[in-house]
Amino acid sequence: MGWMHTARFLTTAAQLHHLPAIEVPEIAFVGRSNAGKSTCINTLTQQRQLAFASKKPGRTQHINLFALGKQGATDAVLADLPGYGYAAVSRSDKLRWQQVMLSYLVSRESLTAIVLLCDPRLGLTELDEALLNAVRPRVEAGLKFLVLLTKADKLTRAEQAKALSITRLQAGGGEVRMFSALKKQGVDEVAQLLWQWAHPVQKEDAAVEALPPSEDQN
Repeated sequence: MGWMHTARFLTTAAQLHHLPAIEVPEIAFVGRSNAGKSTCINTLTQQRQLAFASKKPGRTQHINLFALGKQGATDAVLADLPGYGYAAVSRSDKLRWQQVMLSYLVSRESLTAIVLLCDPRLGLTELDEALLNAVRPRVEAGLKFLVLLTKADKLTRAEQAKALSITRLQAGGGEVRMFSALKKQGVDEVAQLLWQWAHPVQKEDAAVEALPPSEDQN
């Protein structure tokens, strides 16, 4: 969790080509405007106003990047993408941002993982499923993704179990977790998963760890 708490604002961009090139793993948070995305980021990073949580969903129209790691030694980046599907913004703005996000998700070279936030009371919407279909080729090539069922505190244990079961079938092999910013459910688990995705064990390191101790070590 301490690693997540190092998050700090890096930059913001209204267009994909305005984003800087990133050489460290980049983890994108996406989802409907009312799925609790900003609240989730603020909870994971233990910072109240890192990600802007508007009372009127859909108002944020920029891609915001946050650096993770010790000061001056960024080892990963979080990307907060604009929420989609909210009726308060114009149709033209919706279409424009859906295109920007699609381009980002299918072409951003530093993108390592996607966290898709979903209200389990609504389930995966058509836009959520369209997003998953768009990134499927990248997932098959190794991109990680997590479906995070937010607002878990509003469900009973039985309802949570049912939502997990249904979403795992829809997620097509991706990770699925329950999450509650209010009850802090899933916070440590998600933070650990993101750490592992941003710091993958290299095959060489894993092979060394698997070797039996030498005679000199016995």
